Amino acid sequence: MPHRLRKVRKMRASRTHGYGQIGQHRKSSQKGRRKVGRHKHGWSYVLRYEPDYFKKVRFISPRGGEEPSILNLKQLEEIAFKLRPKKRTSKTKVFVDLEQMGYTKLLGGGKITLPVSVKVPSCSEMALRKIEEAGGEVLKEGAQV
Repeated sequence: MPHRLRKVRKMRASRTHGYGQIGQHRKSSQKGRRKVGRHKHGWSYVLRYEPDYFKKVRFISPRGGEEPSILNLKQLEEIAFKLRPKKRTSKTKVFVDLEQMGYTKLLGGGKITLPVSVKVPSCSEMALRKIEEAGGEVLKEGAQV
């Protein structure tokens, strides 16, 4: 017949659980996942080797994924200003591929004065309106507005 009861169950109401009065089973911590003395004598070890020891592990949704990498029109203006050709006519549009740069969403913060042609997976309605007012366009290949 198998032995069903663990020692912990058998020794309930016993102060030392059969390990004697002093010392035995004292070196491991009370909480199984933590190490002893990390806030006391082990503090220098935490600072040197495990600085993230006390950080909370935040919940990551299984449905979610990565947060979108966003860009405002203000930053788009700076990028387009650097990419514009030296000899430029008034109707020349600067092409900016934000998808290749790693951005997934374009927001309407700031203003834009250069006519740009932007390729981005998604953009806000305000960003679309401001780009079209400046004489530019947003490429719709798989784009969501």
